[in-house]
Amino acid sequence: MNSPKEVIEIVGVLAHNKGSYKVSKTLILSFLAGAYIAFGGLLALIVGGGSPGLAATNPGLVKFLFGATFPIGLILVVVVGAELFTGNNAYFVPNVLNKKQSINVVLKNWGLVYFGNFIGAVFVAYFITHLTHIVSDAPFVNSVHNLAVSKTSHTFLVTFFKGIGANWLVCLAVWQGMAAKDTTGKIFAIWMPVMAFVAMGFEHSIANMYFIPLAIFEGANITWTDFIVNNLVPATLGNIVGGVIFVGMPYGYLFGKKEKA
Repeated sequence: MNSPKEVIEIVGVLAHNKGSYKVSKTLILSFLAGAYIAFGGLLALIVGGGSPGLAATNPGLVKFLFGATFPIGLILVVVVGAELFTGNNAYFVPNVLNKKQSINVVLKNWGLVYFGNFIGAVFVAYFITHLTHIVSDAPFVNSVHNLAVSKTSHTFLVTFFKGIGANWLVCLAVWQGMAAKDTTGKIFAIWMPVMAFVAMGFEHSIANMYFIPLAIFEGANITWTDFIVNNLVPATLGNIVGGVIFVGMPYGYLFGKKEKA
């Protein structure tokens, strides 16, 4: 297993590489990441959303099933390779703290990746899910609607704090994945924190780029304005805080500096 200091060294190299990608490469990889997260969301809807009887008698178990199936998306992002906005919220911070990369590089990457993630997630929502009618019948469509209505019904502050919780755990999952040296270890290390944040009902902006547009396509009484204002903006801001303040900064500060002889 890699130590925390070794993980920071790996993070630094990865961040440098990510910052040097061509725009086209970044957009393609971010499209793929958005799609991978969406596939995890679809699996969670089929397994968790397809269990209304169990939800009525044991809602905690259904939340676990939903969380347990969702992590396939981040596992694909890390193991196969793709650009995910929420993971990148933490990646660049150690290098910025140690003046190895500029904030302009970070903001450029975040902007491109966020856009690409959105296109990938909505692509899977419309073409792969909606047009194929995978969730168009009960009980799946009910779950799609209820989830989206719930996500757009919270106050700005509640969604913001839930966004912090989500990306705190997502970035820790990515960190743990880099601590593992084999594929099996990476999968298990990523699975645990992601399962936890989903089961606890936190808000992940990229996942919501799939869940809520899908509900709109499936006829939910939600507008695109509802989605963006009530969920996407506060969730995104919370995700940034969760990744930067609670993962990138403390670990970059504690383990990113060279020790004096």
